[in-house]
Amino acid sequence: MPAGCTAATRPDRRPPTAMSTSPLLQDPLPEGRFEGRQAFAERVRLALAQAAQAGWGRLVLSDPDFADWPLGERAVIESLNAWAGQGRQLRLLAQDFAPLRLQHPRFVQWRTTWSHIVEARAWSTAPTGDLPSAFWTPSWHLERLDLLRSTGVCGEDPARRTVLQERIENAWGRGQSSFPASVLGL
Repeated sequence: MPAGCTAATRPDRRPPTAMSTSPLLQDPLPEGRFEGRQAFAERVRLALAQAAQAGWGRLVLSDPDFADWPLGERAVIESLNAWAGQGRQLRLLAQDFAPLRLQHPRFVQWRTTWSHIVEARAWSTAPTGDLPSAFWTPSWHLERLDLLRSTGVCGEDPARRTVLQERIENAWGRGQSSFPASVLGL
Protein backbone atom coordinates (compact mmCIF):
# COMPACT_ATOMS: atom_id res chain seq x y z
CA MET A 1 0.00 0.00 0.00
CA PRO A 2 1.41 3.44 -0.86
CA ALA A 3 2.64 5.55 2.05
CA GLY A 4 -0.07 7.67 3.58
CA CYS A 5 -2.88 5.52 2.21
CA THR A 6 -5.24 3.50 4.33
CA ALA A 7 -7.69 0.87 3.14
CA ALA A 8 -10.33 3.61 3.09
CA THR A 9 -8.25 6.08 1.04
CA ARG A 10 -6.31 3.80 -1.27
CA PRO A 11 -7.01 4.89 -4.85
CA ASP A 12 -8.06 1.38 -5.95
CA ARG A 13 -10.70 0.90 -3.25
CA ARG A 14 -13.88 2.59 -2.13
CA PRO A 15 -14.35 3.34 1.56
CA PRO A 16 -15.91 0.23 3.18
CA THR A 17 -19.19 2.05 3.89
CA ALA A 18 -19.70 3.39 0.36
CA MET A 19 -22.33 1.64 -1.73
CA SER A 20 -22.56 2.11 -5.46
CA THR A 21 -24.01 0.27 -8.40
CA SER A 22 -20.54 -0.07 -9.90
CA PRO A 23 -18.13 -1.69 -7.41
CA LEU A 24 -14.46 -2.02 -8.23
CA LEU A 25 -13.30 -5.49 -9.15
CA GLN A 26 -11.05 -5.62 -6.07
CA ASP A 27 -14.07 -5.29 -3.76
CA PRO A 28 -15.28 -8.69 -2.60
CA LEU A 29 -18.94 -9.51 -2.88
CA PRO A 30 -20.90 -9.71 0.36
CA GLU A 31 -20.71 -12.87 2.44
CA GLY A 32 -23.19 -14.17 4.99
CA ARG A 33 -26.75 -13.42 5.96
CA PHE A 34 -28.87 -10.52 4.73
CA GLU A 35 -32.32 -9.23 5.59
CA GLY A 36 -34.80 -7.06 3.71
CA ARG A 37 -35.67 -6.22 0.13
CA GLN A 38 -33.13 -3.41 -0.11
CA ALA A 39 -30.29 -5.63 1.08
CA PHE A 40 -31.37 -8.32 -1.38
CA ALA A 41 -31.63 -5.88 -4.31
CA GLU A 42 -28.24 -4.31 -3.50
CA ARG A 43 -26.60 -7.76 -3.55
CA VAL A 44 -28.14 -8.49 -6.95
CA ARG A 45 -26.83 -5.14 -8.28
CA LEU A 46 -23.35 -5.77 -6.88
CA ALA A 47 -23.23 -9.30 -8.25
CA LEU A 48 -24.23 -8.21 -11.76
CA ALA A 49 -21.62 -5.43 -11.72
CA GLN A 50 -19.02 -7.96 -10.55
CA ALA A 51 -20.10 -10.41 -13.27
CA ALA A 52 -19.42 -7.74 -15.88
CA GLN A 53 -16.05 -6.75 -14.43
CA ALA A 54 -14.81 -10.28 -13.78
CA GLY A 55 -16.21 -11.73 -17.00
CA TRP A 56 -18.18 -14.53 -15.38
CA GLY A 57 -19.30 -16.89 -18.12
CA ARG A 58 -22.49 -18.31 -16.64
CA LEU A 59 -25.24 -16.79 -14.52
CA VAL A 60 -28.43 -18.42 -13.27
CA LEU A 61 -31.30 -16.35 -11.90
CA SER A 62 -34.17 -18.23 -10.32
CA ASP A 63 -37.29 -16.88 -8.62
CA PRO A 64 -41.01 -17.60 -8.59
CA ASP A 65 -41.74 -14.29 -10.39
CA PHE A 66 -38.77 -11.85 -10.07
CA ALA A 67 -41.11 -9.20 -8.61
CA ASP A 68 -38.57 -8.09 -5.96
CA TRP A 69 -35.53 -8.10 -8.24
CA PRO A 70 -34.06 -4.79 -9.52
CA LEU A 71 -33.92 -6.09 -13.10
CA GLY A 72 -35.53 -3.03 -14.66
CA GLU A 73 -33.07 -0.50 -13.25
CA ARG A 74 -30.73 1.34 -15.63
CA ALA A 75 -27.65 0.37 -13.61
CA VAL A 76 -28.62 -3.30 -13.77
CA ILE A 77 -29.14 -3.14 -17.53
CA GLU A 78 -25.78 -1.37 -17.90
CA SER A 79 -24.13 -4.19 -15.93
CA LEU A 80 -25.89 -6.80 -18.05
CA ASN A 81 -24.81 -5.02 -21.26
CA ALA A 82 -21.22 -4.91 -20.02
CA TRP A 83 -21.40 -8.60 -19.08
CA ALA A 84 -23.13 -9.91 -22.22
CA GLY A 85 -21.02 -11.16 -25.07
CA GLN A 86 -19.60 -14.18 -26.78
CA GLY A 87 -19.30 -17.21 -24.55
CA ARG A 88 -21.74 -15.91 -21.95
CA GLN A 89 -24.85 -17.76 -20.80
CA LEU A 90 -27.78 -16.56 -18.70
CA ARG A 91 -30.40 -18.99 -17.48
CA LEU A 92 -33.69 -17.69 -16.10
CA LEU A 93 -36.00 -19.93 -14.14
CA ALA A 94 -39.41 -18.85 -12.83
CA GLN A 95 -42.81 -20.13 -11.94
CA ASP A 96 -44.40 -17.27 -13.87
CA PHE A 97 -42.66 -14.66 -16.05
CA ALA A 98 -45.75 -12.40 -16.35
CA PRO A 99 -44.80 -10.16 -13.38
CA LEU A 100 -41.28 -9.75 -14.80
CA ARG A 101 -42.70 -8.69 -18.18
CA LEU A 102 -44.95 -6.10 -16.53
CA GLN A 103 -42.53 -4.69 -13.94
CA HIS A 104 -39.22 -4.76 -15.82
CA PRO A 105 -39.68 -3.57 -19.44
CA ARG A 106 -36.00 -2.59 -19.74
CA PHE A 107 -35.01 -6.13 -18.87
CA VAL A 108 -37.52 -7.53 -21.37
CA GLN A 109 -35.92 -5.38 -24.08
CA TRP A 110 -32.44 -6.47 -22.97
CA ARG A 111 -33.57 -10.10 -23.12
CA THR A 112 -34.77 -9.53 -26.71
CA THR A 113 -31.45 -7.98 -27.74
CA TRP A 114 -29.40 -10.75 -26.16
CA SER A 115 -31.75 -13.67 -26.89
CA HIS A 116 -28.88 -15.79 -28.19
CA ILE A 117 -27.28 -16.00 -24.73
CA VAL A 118 -30.48 -16.31 -22.67
CA GLU A 119 -32.41 -19.50 -21.91
CA ALA A 120 -35.62 -19.30 -19.91
CA ARG A 121 -37.82 -21.96 -18.41
CA ALA A 122 -40.94 -21.88 -16.29
CA TRP A 123 -41.93 -24.53 -13.77
CA SER A 124 -45.52 -23.40 -13.37
CA THR A 125 -46.56 -26.32 -11.16
CA ALA A 126 -43.68 -25.94 -8.70
CA PRO A 127 -44.77 -26.61 -5.12
CA THR A 128 -44.21 -23.68 -2.76
CA GLY A 129 -40.57 -23.62 -1.71
CA ASP A 130 -39.29 -25.97 -4.42
CA LEU A 131 -38.24 -23.19 -6.80
CA PRO A 132 -35.28 -21.35 -5.28
CA SER A 133 -35.08 -17.57 -5.26
CA ALA A 134 -31.42 -17.42 -6.13
CA PHE A 135 -28.54 -15.91 -8.08
CA TRP A 136 -25.98 -18.61 -8.86
CA THR A 137 -22.55 -18.46 -10.49
CA PRO A 138 -19.69 -20.95 -10.45
CA SER A 139 -17.90 -18.76 -7.88
CA TRP A 140 -20.61 -17.00 -5.80
CA HIS A 141 -24.26 -17.45 -4.86
CA LEU A 142 -27.15 -15.64 -3.26
CA GLU A 143 -30.30 -17.35 -2.01
CA ARG A 144 -33.39 -15.91 -0.38
CA LEU A 145 -34.59 -18.39 2.20
CA ASP A 146 -37.68 -16.40 3.22
CA LEU A 147 -39.35 -14.56 0.32
CA LEU A 148 -41.78 -12.64 2.52
CA ARG A 149 -39.01 -11.04 4.61
CA SER A 150 -36.32 -11.24 1.90
CA THR A 151 -33.88 -12.93 4.22
CA GLY A 152 -31.17 -15.20 2.99
CA VAL A 153 -27.49 -15.94 2.58
CA CYS A 154 -24.81 -15.20 0.03
CA GLY A 155 -21.17 -16.04 -0.42
CA GLU A 156 -18.55 -18.27 -1.96
CA ASP A 157 -19.07 -21.38 0.21
CA PRO A 158 -18.57 -24.27 -2.25
CA ALA A 159 -20.75 -26.76 -0.34
CA ARG A 160 -23.73 -24.40 -0.13
CA ARG A 161 -23.23 -23.35 -3.76
CA THR A 162 -23.23 -27.00 -4.89
CA VAL A 163 -26.44 -27.80 -2.99
CA LEU A 164 -28.10 -24.72 -4.51
CA GLN A 165 -26.91 -25.68 -7.99
CA GLU A 166 -28.43 -29.16 -7.58
CA ARG A 167 -31.78 -27.66 -6.52
CA ILE A 168 -31.75 -25.26 -9.47
CA GLU A 169 -30.82 -28.02 -11.93
CA ASN A 170 -33.63 -30.20 -10.57
CA ALA A 171 -36.11 -27.35 -11.04
CA TRP A 172 -34.64 -26.55 -14.49
CA GLY A 173 -35.26 -30.15 -15.57
CA ARG A 174 -38.93 -29.88 -14.57
CA GLY A 175 -39.45 -26.57 -16.37
CA GLN A 176 -40.72 -25.87 -19.86
CA SER A 177 -39.25 -23.40 -22.33
CA SER A 178 -40.77 -20.00 -21.59
CA PHE A 179 -40.33 -16.19 -21.79
CA PRO A 180 -39.55 -16.05 -25.53
CA ALA A 181 -37.52 -13.14 -26.87
CA SER A 182 -40.38 -12.20 -29.16
CA VAL A 183 -44.01 -13.18 -29.45
CA LEU A 184 -45.10 -14.00 -32.95
CA GLY A 185 -48.77 -13.58 -33.71
CA LEU A 186 -51.01 -14.14 -36.67
